[in-house]
Amino acid sequence: MAPRTSPEICGMGHSMKRKEDPRFVRGQGRYVDDIALPGMVFMDIVRSPFAHAKLKKIDPARAMKVPGVLAVITGETLAKFNLHWMPTLMSDTQMVLPTEKVMYQAQEVAAVIATDRYAAADGVEAVEVDYEPLPVVVDPFKALAPDAPVLRTDKKGKTDNRIFHWEAGDRQGADAELARSEVVVKQDLYIPRIHVASIETCGCVADFDKAQGKLTVYMTTQAPHAIRTVFALVAGHVGLSEERIRIVSPDIGGGFGGKVPVYPGYVIAVAASVVLGKPVKWIEDRMENLQADSFARDYHITAELGAQRDGTMTALRIKTIADHGYTDAAANPSKFPAGMFSICTGSYELQHAFAEVDGVYTNKPPGGIAYRCSFRVTEAVHAIERMTDILAHDLGMDPAELRLKNFIPPEKFPYRSALGWEYDSGDYAAALRKAMDRIGYAALRKEQIERRARGELMGIGISSFTEIVGAGPSKQFDILGIKMFDSCEIRVHPTGKAIARFGTKSQGQGHETTYAQIVAEELGIPAAHVQVEEGDTDTAPYGLGTYASRSTPTAGAAGAIAARRIRDKARKIAAHLLEVSEEDLVWEPGKFSVKGAPQRSKTIQDVALAAYTNHPPGMEAGLEAVSYYDPPNLTFPFGSYICVVDIDRGTGEVKIRRFVAVDDCGNIINPMIVDGQIHGGLTMGMAPALLEEISYDEDGNIQGGSFMDYLLPTAMETPSWETDKTITPSPHHPLGAKGVGESATVGAPPAIANAVVDALWHLGVRNIDIPITPEKVWRLLHEKGVAE
Repeated sequence: MAPRTSPEICGMGHSMKRKEDPRFVRGQGRYVDDIALPGMVFMDIVRSPFAHAKLKKIDPARAMKVPGVLAVITGETLAKFNLHWMPTLMSDTQMVLPTEKVMYQAQEVAAVIATDRYAAADGVEAVEVDYEPLPVVVDPFKALAPDAPVLRTDKKGKTDNRIFHWEAGDRQGADAELARSEVVVKQDLYIPRIHVASIETCGCVADFDKAQGKLTVYMTTQAPHAIRTVFALVAGHVGLSEERIRIVSPDIGGGFGGKVPVYPGYVIAVAASVVLGKPVKWIEDRMENLQADSFARDYHITAELGAQRDGTMTALRIKTIADHGYTDAAANPSKFPAGMFSICTGSYELQHAFAEVDGVYTNKPPGGIAYRCSFRVTEAVHAIERMTDILAHDLGMDPAELRLKNFIPPEKFPYRSALGWEYDSGDYAAALRKAMDRIGYAALRKEQIERRARGELMGIGISSFTEIVGAGPSKQFDILGIKMFDSCEIRVHPTGKAIARFGTKSQGQGHETTYAQIVAEELGIPAAHVQVEEGDTDTAPYGLGTYASRSTPTAGAAGAIAARRIRDKARKIAAHLLEVSEEDLVWEPGKFSVKGAPQRSKTIQDVALAAYTNHPPGMEAGLEAVSYYDPPNLTFPFGSYICVVDIDRGTGEVKIRRFVAVDDCGNIINPMIVDGQIHGGLTMGMAPALLEEISYDEDGNIQGGSFMDYLLPTAMETPSWETDKTITPSPHHPLGAKGVGESATVGAPPAIANAVVDALWHLGVRNIDIPITPEKVWRLLHEKGVAE
């Protein structure tokens, strides 16, 4: 089959050029595409129509004749400066532009720089590329076969397509316990490749100032400091050392993990700006975003769960093949190539478990990013929650009863799991019972029996998940060797107003509200008087960024600790002003008063002014503090979700009738922010359960490369989510908070899948891989002879 060569595949089809407003200069626009710098030029990218091919020739001659085209950059151009390869965040290597061959369809082949977007697009069409197709491998099982062609021929001595082998737990113990178990259920599960599809695509404006020798890059990144370090590693040898690089991440239209990696377009734009001496803007279009940026999931799982006949779970064994595409471009902590997949024992008191994952190269775009989850937690939760339901059905037990029987009891926390994690706190039964009461579980089971007798298909699905977030303790977690702490710097001005700078970067999570509330609560300064800044490496303290629900667990904690350090100094100043000892002072938010004489007091504003005008002799002036918070442990938010579905026997359409989500994220700082995160996360969890999938044919042609065939939920498909909370504080976090941004995306897919299978179990349907599309269900109904 010949490769598709439509404009969508090759990177054409740009959106209309927006009118550039001269007010938006030097980073003052809200989004990267709003930025207009004097003399700015535009970049577009030539992309490969082949999934695997030798590059025989790239001829830019015709492109250079297109009016407005200034330059064509190829891999050979970058190779002169040793910039044609770059490291990934997992210490693998990735092409910036190829010099010998392309490895996936839509890979970057060359870049065209022009005076406007249209000229750049015309130039891309005019670049002539001669390819020689090579054998394509898109099946990770075939990629592991002994006779499979070695894809990464750039790696000397590489003889196969295995990236890594990772394992956790006791293999022999799990094998022995499964052999002794009275019941063992086994199931193959596939979690397909999906894309974050954030409302704003990736892009940057690279601006190299030759006079100062300084590079400023405005870009769509979730981790500005880490990106600056990667740029320095890539280009330090040509003079772009880290102190000469400034990364500015302005407002971001969604990230969800997809804006953590360093994409080739960023590096090419930087190189173009250095060579041309002009600011270079690159904004990818929607098709480029879907076809070439890093992907999530693509896990092939074989799971086995053992139990006694009374329902007591005994052991878990999981073997997984992880399709990473042509390079491992995940953003996992370096010691965890499979991320936090070892949370796969879930909320259950399993004594024996073993999990192993093999990462594999294929002719697909780089995979492995965390689509709104903490490093492969979604895959782990889907596996254990599907297996729990299968076990319940095989035993003839109610799925809720089985879960309640096997939950880790509250009194056993902190609890060390069979795969080595120390869960901080939890009360899983309370969350499930609350969800059951809220939805009317017993009545629904009775209704299901009645409907089934009438031939109707109604299902009830449960997901009782445990997440693992807040990376992380530096003793275990790093990226490219950089420890995974996070940071906050607070400065209180003489007038009592404050500025707080953080090493994270919001993409819509509401950091400006949450962080301001933390500082306000600790210091008694009104939240409206706390300015929150993130995303500028020239001003913010070094941090690892925002992903994996780590902002409140790490940077939020840093904010609380920095504020408490300021409060400690403020106490000394207040004691000086009131002429009493520090021990004689009582603190209430915003004010120090003297014990027994509450009329004698000083507000935090009084103290702030004194810090610059009347501080104690020998004390440094000012009122500020910095905290680099290294958490002692991760945090473990959890929840129980119950989904009710009805299935149309004529069309196979799955309708979510009700969905109750009970979450526990520890102490809640802002309930509205939390509810917003949960509602959005539930919709993003429904999407891969019922709609989203990117697949490839045997020639590596993408299927799902535009919004015509990559389906996203709209308000029409989204049900009315019903949410509730339990509160189990984290014992080690300064605020007792745990993080919540990704919990709903983790917990929703298995709840929906379990509901659909529950509706069809009596027909002999044991599993349906997500997305559970109407076509899949319709075919099953016809196979079972019950379709209308």
